[in-house]
Amino acid sequence: MPGEQSDGGGKNERHQETAKTLLGEKRAAALAPKLHAQFLDLENFVRGLAAVRELTPRGSDYLLSFGELLSSLIVADAFLVRGVQAAWVDSRECLVTDTTHTRAVPLMEETREKSKKKIVPLLAKKRIPVMGGFIAASADGIPTTLGRGGSDYSAAIMGAALNADKIEIWTDVEGMMTTDPRLCSGARTIKQISFNEAAELAYFGAKVLHPSTILPAVERNIPVRILNSWRPDGAGTLITAQNETEGTRLTGLASKKDVTVIDITSTRMLMAYGFLRRVFEVFERFRTAVDMVTTSEVSVSVTVDDRRNLDAIVQALSEFSDVSIESALALLCAVGDSLQGAPEIAARVVGVLEEVPLKMISQAASRRNITVVLRQSDLPHAMQRLHEEFFA
Repeated sequence: MPGEQSDGGGKNERHQETAKTLLGEKRAAALAPKLHAQFLDLENFVRGLAAVRELTPRGSDYLLSFGELLSSLIVADAFLVRGVQAAWVDSRECLVTDTTHTRAVPLMEETREKSKKKIVPLLAKKRIPVMGGFIAASADGIPTTLGRGGSDYSAAIMGAALNADKIEIWTDVEGMMTTDPRLCSGARTIKQISFNEAAELAYFGAKVLHPSTILPAVERNIPVRILNSWRPDGAGTLITAQNETEGTRLTGLASKKDVTVIDITSTRMLMAYGFLRRVFEVFERFRTAVDMVTTSEVSVSVTVDDRRNLDAIVQALSEFSDVSIESALALLCAVGDSLQGAPEIAARVVGVLEEVPLKMISQAASRRNITVVLRQSDLPHAMQRLHEEFFA
């Protein structure tokens, strides 16, 4: 009403209606004060942002934390209503990270200690902890977030912190696929895959899995299974230390769009001592990851998909080299542990793409993937051709 403090408007109403649907009128009414308190905190924070007209990375993490807090509160009560002995836990009191806001790095020892105090007693009482994913806090209690796909990452971190027998990631697809089904209708579920293969596919664009998700599981050798929430009886994809599937020549294909190639040429005739160091110091300074690198006698080419600091990077590189960029490109990666022992597979990959103009070709030091850069417009055709060759 006029003159009263707002309670978050439509967002609050939507959460309250969702609570009523999941919990019923009586239980939703009991939960309403907790949701209302979150929305009041949110509105006060947004008012502060409007006053200062600046959103810092730290402020962004605090702002984004509300969604997970609200949804996890509702889900915990929804379990209780259905007879599941659940207990809501504030993730920020368990998952500890550094202070790299918007993409924080977990501190595993601190997380283990806090999880033992907060979660282990609940498990001993056969209670099921319900936590918001994606959000965490620094050692000083300042809210942080883990970045894209952070909810899956949170699950793996907590599984490793608690020495779980297995980690399950429930999503909306059948597991990891042999390729992106939006680019290739013949894509199918990968039944089993190694940690290393999964990490390669995730890093190079398989969005079902956050690139960092399996790292905590790898350290503790905990199997990870990716399952479909819409088909709970499905087998999904099992990720283990070794891929025990026999006869698999390639495990899967992944791709990244909106890739930019930066060509950096030494201003001297031959690459001077320290040239590569200076090149990569620039990318480190601007916190920009490089996906792929190729070198020649006088030049180095790299790919990036983060263009936020591209102009500044080009300017810094231009101080000691000639720089050119090309955009509207895509990266296509063929992954399989079998590449290590069968070099002819890499030749087949390139051969299948003989009619597609390739900008760069690289095989990683692990010999677990072969990656090419091509025009983004050529990506669907190239993906289809490779999938037909290796998976049809």
